[in-house]
Amino acid sequence: MSEPSLLEFPCDFPIKIMGASRDGYAQAVLEVVLRHAPDFDPASTEMRSSAKGGYLGLTCTIRAISQAQLDALYRELSAHPLVKVVL
Repeated sequence: MSEPSLLEFPCDFPIKIMGASRDGYAQAVLEVVLRHAPDFDPASTEMRSSAKGGYLGLTCTIRAISQAQLDALYRELSAHPLVKVVL
């Protein structure tokens, strides 16, 4: 049996994704996010480069509808070869 979620759904939930700053990284991340949260607006994505520019952090705030949705999104993002960290 799964543990009850501490979140109340639906809710706005920010996800931070970090990876190497390279061509196609942001687009690949946004494609994964949109698969799990089709109503997400990619234009709302916040992007931040690391001090030396080698890494790019993306913050995507989705309208989460369930813990299962968040778990599936985290699993797919974490398994992506371009993604280093998901918070």
